[in-house]
Formats: sequence, C-alpha cells, structure tokens
Amino acid sequence: MARVIAIANQKGGVGKTTTAVNLGASLAASEQPTLIIDSDPQANTTSALGFPKDPARRTIYQALILDEAIERIIIDAKVDGLELIPSDKNLVGAAVELVSMDNREYRLREALAHVKEKYAYILIDCPPSLDLLTLNALAASDSVLVPIQCEYLALEGVSELLDTLMRLRRTINPSLAIEGILLTMYDDRTSLSKQVAADLRSFFGSQVFESVIPRNVRLAEAPSHGMPVIVYDIHSRGAESYIQLAKEVIANAQKRLGQGVERPDPGAGTAASAATVDGSSSTSTGGNSE
Repeated sequence: MARVIAIANQKGGVGKTTTAVNLGASLAASEQPTLIIDSDPQANTTSALGFPKDPARRTIYQALILDEAIERIIIDAKVDGLELIPSDKNLVGAAVELVSMDNREYRLREALAHVKEKYAYILIDCPPSLDLLTLNALAASDSVLVPIQCEYLALEGVSELLDTLMRLRRTINPSLAIEGILLTMYDDRTSLSKQVAADLRSFFGSQVFESVIPRNVRLAEAPSHGMPVIVYDIHSRGAESYIQLAKEVIANAQKRLGQGVERPDPGAGTAASAATVDGSSSTSTGGNSE
C-alpha cells in the first residue's frame, strides 16, 4: 500500500515542484515504485518531467471533476519506476467546480483508492494556496512534507502553516502526520542560510530532515530539459541531496513500520501547538508558484 505524501507550503517559490520531481525520481531509482500527482494548475511538475502542453491529454481535472478512472490518466514519466498524473490550466476551474460537489474534499482520496496498491509512494505537488485542490491533496495523504526556503521571511510563516495543518487534522484528515520539514535553497556561503537552518532545527528538532537541498545550477537547469536532476546530472550536488532525502524518507518509513507508530505531531512544544484551533475553514492565501 502506497504512502501518500503531500508536498505543501502556502508560500510559493520554496521548492515544492523541485522536490516533487526530484524526490519522486530518486525514490523510483531506489526501486520504490512512485507516482507523482501534479495538483497545481500551472502544471510545472508536468513540464519539468518533459511533457509540453497538450489539450488532448487527460489530466487530474478529469479524475476530480468528470469521474474519469484514474488509471486512464496515469502516464509513464520516462524514468524507470516513476509515473505521473499530469495537470493543465483547466485545473484552475476545478477549485470552483468542486464547491458544489458532494464529498468535495475527498474526491482525490476516493480516486486514488483504486491504484494505491501499485506504488510504494505517491507524491502530490500542491498549489501555493489553501484551496479545495490543496484540501483534496491533504485529505488523501498520510503525511505532509513541507519545503522551507532558507531565508528570513520563510521563518515567519512556519508556525502559521503548521497551525493550519493541525486544524486540518481536526476537521478533514485526523491521521495526517508531518513527514518532515525540508530546508531548500540552502547556501552554505551565507550566514543567513546557516542561521535559518539552525533556528528551524532548534525550534522543530527531529521534524527537520537531515538532508538539505542546496542552491545548485544543475538542479535549476534540469526542468528546462524536462528531466529530474538525477537524469540530467547525477553527479551534481542537487542530485546527491535528493538521493539522500529519498534514503531518509525510506528509512523513516521502515522505522515507522518497525515501531508501529507515526512521527510526532507537528507543533509539539512549539508556538504552533499552543495556537487556538477552532476547526473553522481557513481562508485561501495565494502565492507565486515556482
């Protein structure tokens, strides 16, 4: 049975798409059959895996809105062991069309039930907002991986984000866990990156992945060639970092199976856990996708 991981952050440009593509490819390279779901209307994950715009291609829109069998939408992502459910601009309308539908937050979960046995991991690239697309992803997921850019402003939204996730656990998905917080765009030449990383590790402890994703030219170039970085340049620092992250995700899964428990709650001992959670719906906050 697949472990479903939503890759989410309400802030845009923090590395969600980069992480979905490259973690997915690295898991597949580790002989873990993986499905990536592009749930962002900008379809950056789809193009980063080498699929240009194609109006005739079935996408996640057909599964969410038109009840198309999800097996008919999955395509080979050109990496052994990796498959993709693509997106396109039609998904913009899905957030509006879902409002009037029954079980509107759970349509993705219901669709995935038919294919979860086929994969070890399913990764969902979420849009940078808390709309019904993101809610569907979180309702369908076992856990959330949170990429955080190593810059000062990224720190300001961390507690707010984890407070939102805790609220969702009480209203939509009680079993939702934190897979981990991932430090991205790390530049070891700057004291700011080092300080942000130190602050996050001090505040969230073991919730922060040991793996850190550096700023890396080859990692930035790979999407323009329609390839994950492990295909574009496996010897780059970016490729090495995502390979290490995949090993860490797999090791954590094995640890959970051995212990029969999930990772700790997201805000334990933090300001996030002390925040008042009233169970009310959150306001959608937009952002620039990457």
